[in-house]
This record gives sequence, structure tokens and C-alpha cells, in this order.
Amino acid sequence: MTPAETRAESSPDSATATAPVSTPTRGTQSDGGAAAGRTPEVDRPGADAAAPAERDPDGGRADDGTGTAQPRRGRFARWARHRQDLTVLGVFLLAAVWVTSQHWADPSGRVAALYSSDPAQVQFFLAHSVRVVLHGEFPFFTEQFNYPDGVNLMANTAILALGIPMVPVTLLFGPAVTFVLLVTLGLAGTAAAWYFVLSRHVVRSPLAAAVGGWFCGFSPAMLSHANWHPNIISQFLLPFIVWRVLVITRSRRPYRDGALLALLVTGQAFINEEILLFTALACGVFLLAVVAQRPALWSAAWRPLGKAVATCTLIAGTLLAYPLYIQFAGPMAYHGLSDAVRDYGNDIAAFFAPGSPTLGGDQGANANLAPNYSEENAFFGWSLSLVAVGIVLWLRREPLIRALAVTGAFFAVLSLGERISWWERELVTGPWEWLVRLPLLDAVVPTRFGLITTVVVGLLLAYAVERSRSLPVEPRTLRSLTVAGLVLVLLPIAPMPLAVTSRPPVPAFITADRWRGYVGPDQTLVPIPVPSMGNTHGMRWAAATNLDFKIPGGYFLAPRNGNTGDPGRFGGRPSGMGRLLEEVASTGRVPALDDRRRRRSLDELRHWRAAILVLPVGQHHAEPLRRTVEQLVGPGRRELDVWVWDVRALTDRPA
Repeated sequence: MTPAETRAESSPDSATATAPVSTPTRGTQSDGGAAAGRTPEVDRPGADAAAPAERDPDGGRADDGTGTAQPRRGRFARWARHRQDLTVLGVFLLAAVWVTSQHWADPSGRVAALYSSDPAQVQFFLAHSVRVVLHGEFPFFTEQFNYPDGVNLMANTAILALGIPMVPVTLLFGPAVTFVLLVTLGLAGTAAAWYFVLSRHVVRSPLAAAVGGWFCGFSPAMLSHANWHPNIISQFLLPFIVWRVLVITRSRRPYRDGALLALLVTGQAFINEEILLFTALACGVFLLAVVAQRPALWSAAWRPLGKAVATCTLIAGTLLAYPLYIQFAGPMAYHGLSDAVRDYGNDIAAFFAPGSPTLGGDQGANANLAPNYSEENAFFGWSLSLVAVGIVLWLRREPLIRALAVTGAFFAVLSLGERISWWERELVTGPWEWLVRLPLLDAVVPTRFGLITTVVVGLLLAYAVERSRSLPVEPRTLRSLTVAGLVLVLLPIAPMPLAVTSRPPVPAFITADRWRGYVGPDQTLVPIPVPSMGNTHGMRWAAATNLDFKIPGGYFLAPRNGNTGDPGRFGGRPSGMGRLLEEVASTGRVPALDDRRRRRSLDELRHWRAAILVLPVGQHHAEPLRRTVEQLVGPGRRELDVWVWDVRALTDRPA
């Protein structure tokens, strides 16, 4: 059953309908109807057979009620619709620029406050896309960081579907600018995509579609991820995937519609597989909830659904077979997430608090309600949470609303994680405890199930605005009440500019290509401190050169013991030298090193095939770090804005 059918069959005035007529729904979706680009006819209860035909906004001719066909002002109607769409999309884009304005002021010199590791990792992946396009480098694995072991990029969300189209921008302006552009387009594009699908296929009210699109694109959860995860907020394919799934339940051309769905699925797989999995799970739960209420629908749906799903599986499986093989069985593949994030769950109280990057948000108050500030996946605020429940109670007789409520509640519970808590007080064991070890689900961060609930709330808002038009209230009063209600629920969680902090520039030694006189094709440049989850500046250096030099270490997910198939961990194999320099960088204390420690450090440098060690002069605790490195490899030399240690004579010796 499609939303259009549910909209018609569960219309508030259906109880008084006496002569339903068949009318085509608005839109241009293709679900196997007799004419391409049109939906199959559905019964619209409440419409009188003798009533004048409605004016088609797309133009043509209409009956004026006298039996005479009158010319329609199609051109003007279409222009009005396009102008309306452009206005809504313009608002979305302006809002996205507002949210990212602090980043746009200095893309290279500013980064998300609190955590800077994820943006550096994404910029590294964007630079990898440049190498894929310009040098034909293998897209799913790289040795440009964590050398010589390398990194499985399919298992690390390399965002190839975003990075490759952005290669011209990355080449012209650098990966930092591309990162901010992707965040901006991710927010605006997701809102625009939901608006398009809602306005064409689900609701008739443009305001309802705009409200639903706004919340799906600019919810607190989306704002939380915007600072760090452009792959998660780039959800502009999801509305179309959801719509195609609903279309194939009644398709007359299931093979064609299954092929279209396969292309969407493949594209989303190269943006973010976790979000794709969430979408599949949400569609499954929603359809089960619909069929549970109306079992007769299954008899009409199972044949086209089965054919379309089989076609989608065959085509998408063929296109993704090799990338997925690399992801799950290739070098440096891992099975299951690190223990550090596996138990990330939401606190129940988080659903009633506004997100940190919103008008009513309080970063301090939210500190213990989410795993961290980049994972505020359940922050709706009191007013919206209560209104969402009120919408379900108000429209509870509609099968679609009940199915949405079941879907949202189901994933809200899963998002609480293995231990359900209220204001940090553990209450009971959550159902995620029994699901976390299942294949595929063992790679899911449970708090992110809240993103599904977020979309459900956005759809409920859209339906509430749509249904409010049928209330027995004077139009002017109804408009005032609708606006007041939207202000009540959306103003406290209105988006604010993302918080940023300054970060050190890429050293001139790197940007001026002075490193090229030292580092050969099979050698590494070792940033000090050695790149790791907490020290990612060296990854930005490499990204600024489009990965023309290799580095050891880095921030990524890899098998815990270096063996393909092990559970995941952040970073590669443990490094004694890396831990030593990280401790000096954080404490400023210079340790006394013995010959054993020096020999082990030299062994690591030989393993990395290190050519030079580079320490920025402006690095925090630069002097203690310089003295520590001198104990390991001898005196360094200042060159431009860095200290350089040429260790080729040491690392070229036989181990």
C-alpha cells in the first residue's frame, strides 16, 4: 500500500463519504501504472461524483462544472509550482549556509569544536578520490596511510560516491573546502529530497511537505553529525529509496522498478552503508506494520514485491559483489565494531532535551545524555516529543500513522543500546543486547537508530499539517494555529551555526613541496606525533598534497590483531614509538630513554621505511617532543616552519 492510498483511504472525512470516485494522485512517480509517470488510480473517499473536477496544477483542460471543457492556465500553474519549489529549496540552502557559516569563514583554519579527528579522516578520503580519478588508484584499499599494512577503505566509509564527483572542487580548492561544501549540500540536499518526495507523492499541502523536509534535513540529529560526518547527513537518496520500495508493492513493471531501486541502493552503498541498512530495516518494519493491520494487502503485494526485490538483489548484488568482498574478506577487513563504540546508546532523557547545536540547546546539560556530541541522535525537546505523541493519538485511526508510530518507537527502543538508562541511571537490559552479535548488526552503532525515529517524526509533522486543513476551523484561525504550533515545536530546536575552533595550518614545508627532496615513492614521511585517533594533523598534511606521500599510522578501523576477520579497533598495530611521542605531546615531560627503547624505535622506523621525521615548530609541546626525538635518532635541522630529521641512513640499513 502506497502513502497515496493510505492518504485517501484514511482521510478524516471518509466516514461520511457516499460516492467515492477514482482520481489520479498528484505527482510523477512511476509505479507500473498504465501511463508512464502516473500513479494508478486510487479511491478518494469524500469526493462527490457530481462535484466539479479539480484544477490540475500541471495544466491541461478541466471540467468547469457545466460540462464544458475550459483551457487551463497550465504554463502559469507550472511556473507558480516551480517558483514555490525554488523558494523552498532556497530557504533550505540558506539555512545550510547559516549552519556552516563559521566553517565557511575559514575552511582550512577551522574545524569542529571538541573533536577534529573525523574531519581529517574525511579529508584524507576526499584526497584518495582524487588519486582514484587522476592516477587510477585502486578505490577500495590504500597504503598511503598506515603504511605498510594499509587500510581497507570499503570497511572505513571512503565516501567514493561523494568524493569522486567532487574531485574538481578538491583539486581547485583543497579537501577542506570540499568537506564544508559536502556538509552544506548534505543538509540542504536531504531536506530538498524529502520535500520533493513528500510534495509529489505523499501530501498535497506544500507547507506540510516543507515542514517534513525541513525536519528531516535540519533535525538536531543531523546538526550533530554535520560537524563530523558528511557521509551520514548526505541522505538525499533515502527518500527516493523509500518511495521506490513502496512503489514496488503495487508495481505492474516490477523488473524495471527493481532495477531502478538497485541503482539507488548501489549509490547509497558508496555514501554510507550503515544508513542504507537502517533504511532497509525501517522499510521492513513499516511494511510489516501495515500488513499486520491489513493482511489482505499481502495477497496483492507479494508477487510484484518478490519480483522487484529479486531483480534489485541480482543487479545491486552484481554491482557490489567485488567491493563487498574486499570489505568483508579483503586485506585489513574486520568483523564487528570496536568495543569503544559497540555499546553507544541513547539515554531516555535525551528524547526530551534539545540538541546542543540548536537555539534551545545546552551543551553542558547534554553532556551525559549521548555518547558524545557527534552522536546526539535523539534530541527532540519536550514540546516536539509531546506533540509527536499527540499526533499519533489524534490520527490513530489511520493505518499509515499507526505503522509510522510502530516504526519510530521500535527503533527508538533499539537506539537505547544494551543498557536502558534514565539520566545515567541504568534501568533494565535493552533488546539490543540480543541483537548486537548478529551479522551486519555487529557493525552498527545503536545510538544511530535514532536517525530512523527522526525521519518518522518528520513524516508525522508533515501528515499533521496536511490533516489540519480538514479541521472545522475558520481558515484564518486555522493558519494562525498551524503557525503557532510549528513555532512551538520547531523554534526550540532551530539550527544554530556549528561550533568551531582553530587548528594549526598545514606547514609550509609541506605546501611548498620541500618534503619531495627527501621522500621516495616507497618511503614514508613520519609526522610528530605519529598519526593516530587523537593526532590527525599528519593526515591533513598528506591530504593537502593529494596523498603524494605515505604516512604510518592514522585514524581508521582495522582488525584488532592485524588479521583479517578479527573484531575492529581504531588504528593499526600498536606502536611503542607512537605511544611514547603521544605521551610527551600531552604531558610535556621528556623521558630518559635507554638503548633498548632506541633500538625498538629504530625497528619501527625501518618497518615504516621512514625517510624523514617532521615536527612543526608551532606544535603543542614542540620543545619536549624535539628533545625526545633527538634521543631516538640524533639532532634535527630546522627547515622553514618545521624540525626535520633525515633518517634514511638509519632506516636503509638491514634490520
